[in-house]
Amino acid sequence: MSIRVVARIPAQPDKVDELKSLLAGLLEPTRKESGCIVYELLQNADDPADFTFVEEWESAAHLDAHLKTEHLAGFFSRVPDLVRGEPDVRTYNLVG
Repeated sequence: MSIRVVARIPAQPDKVDELKSLLAGLLEPTRKESGCIVYELLQNADDPADFTFVEEWESAAHLDAHLKTEHLAGFFSRVPDLVRGEPDVRTYNLVG
């Protein structure tokens, strides 16, 4: 059974473009990872500082492997300077 992830990442008001570029840089390498079914980046139409990833992974093991990748580690090392608060990352199982 696949696992879904919704990760909301709010940018510092003066760091929107920098964060957007950094987040967009995660798309290609992540989409090439084993077990990645869907990996989409959304930007809120009403609040451009609000970004959300919508993800689907083949399994929790694939998601765990993703969280240990070099490109994600590089992202997390830069997060404190770019985001407002903590990213809100939630995992879900499909009900129906």
